[in-house]
Amino acid sequence: MLRLLWTLSVHTRTYLRRYMPTSRLLDAIRTRRGLKWGIPAMLLAIPYLLAAAVCRELIEDGGPGWLHLLVILFIWNAMKLTIIGPVSLILLIRACIQEAAARRSGSQIDRVETHESVEFHS
Repeated sequence: MLRLLWTLSVHTRTYLRRYMPTSRLLDAIRTRRGLKWGIPAMLLAIPYLLAAAVCRELIEDGGPGWLHLLVILFIWNAMKLTIIGPVSLILLIRACIQEAAARRSGSQIDRVETHESVEFHS
C-alpha cells in the first residue's frame, strides 16, 4: 500500500512539473541562465492574486463552490512566484561567487603552468 502511494505521488509530481505553467516557469528560473528572471517573475503573482480576488467575489455573490479550488490554486501559484524572487537572487549571488572563485583559481593555475614552463625552458 505504501509503495502504491509513493508511486502515485511520484507520477503526480512528474505530471504537474511537466504540464503546469508555473512549475515549468520555476524550473526555467532555477537554471543558471534563468536566475536573473526571478525578481521580474514576482510580478506575475499580481494577476494570480487578482484572479483569486475575483473568484472570491464571485463566491460571495453566490457563485459555485468549486471556485474555492481556484482561489486556493491562484493563491498557491502567487506564493510560489513571490518566493522564487528572493530565492533566485540568493542563488544568483552564490553562482556568481562560485564562478569568480573558479576564474581566480583558473588564472592561478595558468600562472603556475606558465611559470613552470619558463623554468623548464631556461
